[in-house]
Amino acid sequence: MKMTGAEAVIKALEEEKVTVIFGYPGAANAPIYEALSKSHIKHILTRHEQGAAHAASGYARVTKKVGVCMATSGPGATNLITGIATAYMDSIPIVAITGQVSSEMIGRDVFQEVDITGATAPFCKHSYLVKNEKDLPRILSEAFHIAATGRPGPVLIDVPIDVQIRELDFKYPKNPDIRGYKPTYKGNGLQLKKIAEAIEKSEHPVICAGGGIIHSGASEELITIVEELGIPVVTTLMGIGAIPSSHPLNLGMLGSHGVYAANQAVSNSDLLIVMGARAGDRAIGKTDKFARHAQVIHIDIDPAEIGKNLGTKIPIVGDVKLILQHLMKYLHSGYKQEWVNTVTQWKDSRMQKTVKEYEDSDYVNPKYVLKELSELTEGNAVVATEVGQNQIWAANHYKTVYPGTFLTSGGLGTMGYGLPAAIGAKVGTPDKTVFVIAGDGSFQMSMQELGTMKQWDIDVKIILFNNQRLGMVRELQKMHYKSNYFSVTLDKNPDFIKIAAAYDIPGEKVLLNSKVKAALENALKYEGAYILEFQVDPEESTL
Repeated sequence: MKMTGAEAVIKALEEEKVTVIFGYPGAANAPIYEALSKSHIKHILTRHEQGAAHAASGYARVTKKVGVCMATSGPGATNLITGIATAYMDSIPIVAITGQVSSEMIGRDVFQEVDITGATAPFCKHSYLVKNEKDLPRILSEAFHIAATGRPGPVLIDVPIDVQIRELDFKYPKNPDIRGYKPTYKGNGLQLKKIAEAIEKSEHPVICAGGGIIHSGASEELITIVEELGIPVVTTLMGIGAIPSSHPLNLGMLGSHGVYAANQAVSNSDLLIVMGARAGDRAIGKTDKFARHAQVIHIDIDPAEIGKNLGTKIPIVGDVKLILQHLMKYLHSGYKQEWVNTVTQWKDSRMQKTVKEYEDSDYVNPKYVLKELSELTEGNAVVATEVGQNQIWAANHYKTVYPGTFLTSGGLGTMGYGLPAAIGAKVGTPDKTVFVIAGDGSFQMSMQELGTMKQWDIDVKIILFNNQRLGMVRELQKMHYKSNYFSVTLDKNPDFIKIAAAYDIPGEKVLLNSKVKAALENALKYEGAYILEFQVDPEESTL
């Protein structure tokens, strides 16, 4: 079948069953957009290319499909970089397609030229600069395969404009065979036996559940093992939702911004089973002080992660879902009741200390807002967060029930992620209620995407915690720099409710705890996008 390179790109996307693309057109990808205009694939025009990448990421996380974003050459392509790096750090499958200047002009610093494959090489699973239009079908097929298999991640395809307009015979390869790329899925049987023996001998085992549990769909297997053997679970930030927050053996998030019971359990464990987690510094802190009395088992599909940050006694490479399914065949009953009683006391004692009556004062308590939101949604919502104090409040106080419904930027910590990610999530799951939890600092990094929401009638509910500060940095300055607050004040914030109103998005500002529940109910009842701004005490910490 004869077609142009641009038409081949769109045809390949159709072959991959892509239904929506987030992007921004320009001169260097105009032929692709011309071909896209004749396709059934929906295009969501964002207000910034970075928003397109984050939206593709949010879409991928809720649909379990590869998200697709597009941009033109030069600044269009470089504006995707933060979104690509965010997806890479959190193992999110996206394919980014960029236009490029004509092949004979590459390397001559012509208008809107940039080496985007070189720029993104450190944080892409793979990237392609297409030099021959005949390679397009193969490259597109390989890109989707690489993005979605093994440890998921972003793939970039850079297509010069002359390649887009030349013709080729299109034939799409369905099952790409890529030399040197053979992810390991099935765990080693000998290692599985060693894990089972270590669990049987342990008295104080703890499971650390990471984002890999959610990516592989292993929550059911995880919960089965936890309940049959009485092994408490702590989660990383990316692992929130791997097991319901309300589960009695879920101790919560560990790490520098985690909760007491989770950190206490890890410190007192004799066996730590890390499942689908990078063991990043925010989770484990100083390695010489982390789980000092524990043997470490590390299960991960990416062999490069095992032993990178944490000394590992029993490593096993493979898909965590398959590994847990096979592991259950080797496990014997032996509920760790005494250990369960101990960790439950830690959990209950600290929960009692944190329960407060939220009386009216000069500010709204964000933890109370999230508590009420949890109860009203009953876990049947998707929540995306920005980065900062809002993220930690949400991680520790919003009760996530289902895997894949808590979206946040964990590895890169990208401010401006939450709103476009929520947009992508709503496009991917239109029947779900979608909230974004934002701070006033991070919201201003992507609030232009209100225009995207309005144009495409995307119903995202916005919860904005306004403390007129860059709250997390201020908290850092308070703890480590003797409260020398510098460049963290946002006293000249705009009227966010009026800005939303300019996009014809209604909302309200809430100043009292007693008004919180009614305001949340109003947002839930309203058919369409809605913003709630809560005035928060600048002294309110994440602790």
